[in-house]
Amino acid sequence: MSKKKGLSAEEKRARMMEIFFETKDVFQLKDMEKIAPKEKGITAMSVKEVLQSLVDDGMVDCERIGTSNYYWAFPSKALHARKRKLEVLESQLSEGNQKHANLQKSIEKAKVGRHETVKQIK
Repeated sequence: MSKKKGLSAEEKRARMMEIFFETKDVFQLKDMEKIAPKEKGITAMSVKEVLQSLVDDGMVDCERIGTSNYYWAFPSKALHARKRKLEVLESQLSEGNQKHANLQKSIEKAKVGRHETVKQIK
C-alpha cells in the first residue's frame, strides 16, 4: 500500500474497533489520538470524527465523567448487537414471507370464477 493513499472511512472504523477489542480498555479522546496513528495508521486529525461515527452507530460507548469523555467497546457488546440485528432482520423476513403468502392466496381467490377474455383487434 502506498503512503499517498489514505484509509477509507470503513477501514478507519474497523481499525479503531480493533484497538478497543484488542486492549479491552477505556480511553479518552487524547489517548486515542496518540494510539490510533501509531498502531493503526489512522491520521490524528480524523480520530475524533471516526470515534464519533462509531459512537453514533452504537458500536462504541461514551460516558462523560467530570469534564472528560471516556470511550469503550467490548467484543461481547458487538456480538450481542449483531445478534439483535440478526433477530430483527429474521423477524422482518418472516413477516415479508407471510405477507407474500397472503397476497398469493388473495390472487388465487380473485382468479376463481374469472376467465381470461380475449381482446379482438378490429
